[in-house]
Amino acid sequence: MEKSFEPAQIESTWYQRWEASGAFRPSGKGAPYCILLPPPNVTGTLHMGHAFQQTVMDMLVRYHRMRGFNTLWQVGTDHAGIATQKIVENQLAVEEKTRHDLGRDAFVERVWQWKEESGSTITNQMRRIGAAADWSRERFTMDEGLSAAVRKVFIDWYRAGLIYRGNRLVNWDPLLGTAVSDLEVNNVERDGHMWSIRYMTADGAASLVVATTRPETMLGDVAVAVHPEDERYAHLIGQMLHLPLTGRQIPVIADDYVDREFGTGCVKITPAHDFNDYAIGQRHQLAPITIFTLDAKVNDNAPEKYRGLDRYDARKAVLADLEASGLLVETKPHKLQVPVSQRSDAVIEPMLTDQWFVDLTSDVQKDGRPGGRKAITEPALDAVRSGEIKFVPENWSTTYTQWLDNIQDWCISRQLWWGHRIPAWYDEAGNIFVGENEADARANAGTAPVGALRQDDDVLDTWFSSALWPFSTLGWPADGPVKNERGEIVANWKDDQIFLPSAVLVTGFDIIFFWVARMVMATKYFTGRIPFREVYINAIVRDAEGQKMSKSKGNTLDPLDLIDGIALEPLVEKSTRSLLIPQVRAKVEKRIRKDYPDGIPAIGTDALRFTFAALASYSRTINFDIKRAEGYKAFCNKLWNAARFVLMNLPDGEIAAPAGAPVTEAERWILTRLKQTLGEVEQHFVSYRFDLLAQALYEFVWNEYCDWFLELSKPALNGGDAAAAASTRHTLLVVLESVLRALHPVIPFITEEVWASVAPMLGLGEGSLMQRPWPRAEDIVADDAATAEIEWFKNVLSGVRKIRSEMNISPGKTIPLLLADGDAGDRARVTKFAAQIAFLARTEMPQWIEDGAEEPAAAAAVVGTLRVLIPLAGLIDLGAEKTRLAKEIARIEVEIRKCEGKLGNASFVANAPAEVVAQERQRIADWNTTLGALREQAAKLQG
Repeated sequence: MEKSFEPAQIESTWYQRWEASGAFRPSGKGAPYCILLPPPNVTGTLHMGHAFQQTVMDMLVRYHRMRGFNTLWQVGTDHAGIATQKIVENQLAVEEKTRHDLGRDAFVERVWQWKEESGSTITNQMRRIGAAADWSRERFTMDEGLSAAVRKVFIDWYRAGLIYRGNRLVNWDPLLGTAVSDLEVNNVERDGHMWSIRYMTADGAASLVVATTRPETMLGDVAVAVHPEDERYAHLIGQMLHLPLTGRQIPVIADDYVDREFGTGCVKITPAHDFNDYAIGQRHQLAPITIFTLDAKVNDNAPEKYRGLDRYDARKAVLADLEASGLLVETKPHKLQVPVSQRSDAVIEPMLTDQWFVDLTSDVQKDGRPGGRKAITEPALDAVRSGEIKFVPENWSTTYTQWLDNIQDWCISRQLWWGHRIPAWYDEAGNIFVGENEADARANAGTAPVGALRQDDDVLDTWFSSALWPFSTLGWPADGPVKNERGEIVANWKDDQIFLPSAVLVTGFDIIFFWVARMVMATKYFTGRIPFREVYINAIVRDAEGQKMSKSKGNTLDPLDLIDGIALEPLVEKSTRSLLIPQVRAKVEKRIRKDYPDGIPAIGTDALRFTFAALASYSRTINFDIKRAEGYKAFCNKLWNAARFVLMNLPDGEIAAPAGAPVTEAERWILTRLKQTLGEVEQHFVSYRFDLLAQALYEFVWNEYCDWFLELSKPALNGGDAAAAASTRHTLLVVLESVLRALHPVIPFITEEVWASVAPMLGLGEGSLMQRPWPRAEDIVADDAATAEIEWFKNVLSGVRKIRSEMNISPGKTIPLLLADGDAGDRARVTKFAAQIAFLARTEMPQWIEDGAEEPAAAAAVVGTLRVLIPLAGLIDLGAEKTRLAKEIARIEVEIRKCEGKLGNASFVANAPAEVVAQERQRIADWNTTLGALREQAAKLQG
């Protein structure tokens, strides 16, 4: 092994070996275990959320592969319709062209070209963080096989009456010219205004005042609503109002939706441009009036003077005319939530358009077949309510079921060119024909088309194809092997359906609605199976202060910068490159220079992964602190150095196993602790408590193996007992090799590198650590008696070392050691461990102070009823020792109060597990024993 751990030198080497060896592919043996990668956008690059989520998945995959499961990590990318089309359109804009200059076919060909050249960025970055994924089965949501699945699902649902085309209100991006999903809309707080407008009754005898943040939409009002129990307006319900500036009259209606306490209690109703208004319009059978074109300009449904104006120019004109006519009552500042497109930054306009929908709400179709709720939605609800699918943490199941209980039909069409083109054709009379192609559409129509057929220009929502991910990636609906463009087999439904359902889906809470629920719907409908057994909702990564990571804040971190390190100036340039506003750019640069004056140090992949594991609790968010990551780099260094120490202190060649059980109690203690740690780790894998898993491994490796066992092994290695020395050498290696296997799912690179040096000494031959079996707790024999002996020994050594440290006694100085009180067991242990205590604590041979003998002034540590004493004479300042004892007594009194508080809480005693309550009672007894001994020692020093 090299003298120091250098992550960069080993990471690329090992990953290439793993991938080239086929180690990431299913073994074909054991029970199937599958994880689906949430397909990242083909346009994407690795961010902290990806790195965190993929580390969790990789830990699970590596762990189960070592456990002997037939393991598949199914990966791939999403075609990301809007994002990808926008990238290529931006490229064309540089050439002063639009997609319309190329035409649809040439534009789509251009996008495919971009995908082939640039679409693998994020998958290559995944390799950098060690993703043990089966890249030979990588899929793309628009590859030939997945496209076939998309067409079949659309056609089958359409022919079952579960897909329809209708004129409905959708989120419309006027810049991109397409409907977008709720997930692609950010609600951004902005400074705006609230305008109050007077609407006169038709007879001119009365009026209502309506408050609105969008006065231009008044041109499309169809009613004013008041609460049915609002006495102020009861006499006006049913009357007609003059709609200002339009010459139209609209009714006053009553609806429970209206909040009597907000504003004036009167709400203008514009069904064509507001989702809540649309619902009210439906209830009251009010015909909506669309007043905007698809590029958000006023259309011919508005008065002539406003036609052609952009919506914001129309706002200014409307307000000016209202003020001139005396109908603008008040203008006041108002904070409002504005829906903004993630893809274009354009303000979303609710718009009535012709779109395709999946029916998720009707119970029965017209022909008597089950409607969408019974055929699609209810099976997805039942899967979670019955416990067939479990959420971790469990509370997210409520989020899932509440959304499905209140679900709306799903708009699946997008007005784009890049994506799965809808397999529907229209004849000259507007009739719809659906099929695999035009010929199939005609053959299954049941009626002859009128004139020529024209294919629908729209494509399907990206979420439609990703909803099929659990089964389409496995080869469905093909009967035989599915090949990629290189002719390589990537799936075969006949063989691969053993991976459905997958074991667990690791994903964020923000797509429970848009992806998780829809995968359950589609998979249940088309395969009759659930897509996954568990859904682990991972936390969202925030910065060290708990703030959302944002480029404009300057607090984003690139995982690869953490792995490789980056100097200050390149970091500043990278962080400010895309910021166009000078003030924002200056603010970000200032923060970067303050937070990272020396740049970001390289911590390596393993330290980053361990940090993610240590943070992965059930919390909704986690705060990432680079200093913590640096701490876990120190852990990797500790492991490396411990392995070097072990190897350097062993003879060359294979270390033979002893004929019988381990000779020394220290060996049997470390093996018992290893057994306990492995059991804890296995439980934490089951419960997805990766933070506790990381903590258990960290404490065992750092505290017990490196700090204690390496020390406790020295007397045997350096003593005259050949059997004890040989046995200890073997145990040092066996425990180290087991630890490397246990750590491998979390930190794969360093463990693989160290194992390559350890394995030959145990006769394990060549190969890869990732193909070794998991170290099973049940294969290790525990020795509780030896553990009790060593824990006592450790406490004595710790007591001596604590006095040395607090009294500033040189670690190399040999000091006298006196013992007092204790019981027969303590005396027997002192006799047994006297030489080891003197060797490791750097003391003279321990001497007992017999009852009645004069006791010198001494610093004391307490182990049960045993007092461990270091005489003060010539070594320790009496006043300093009194101060130290007072602090220790105060600390223990605090611990006792904590225990008493718990045990004094009736709810804790009644509800906590019996063993937990018993443990607290034992702790308070132990603390009281220690406190008594310390107080006695303090009293002696006072005397």
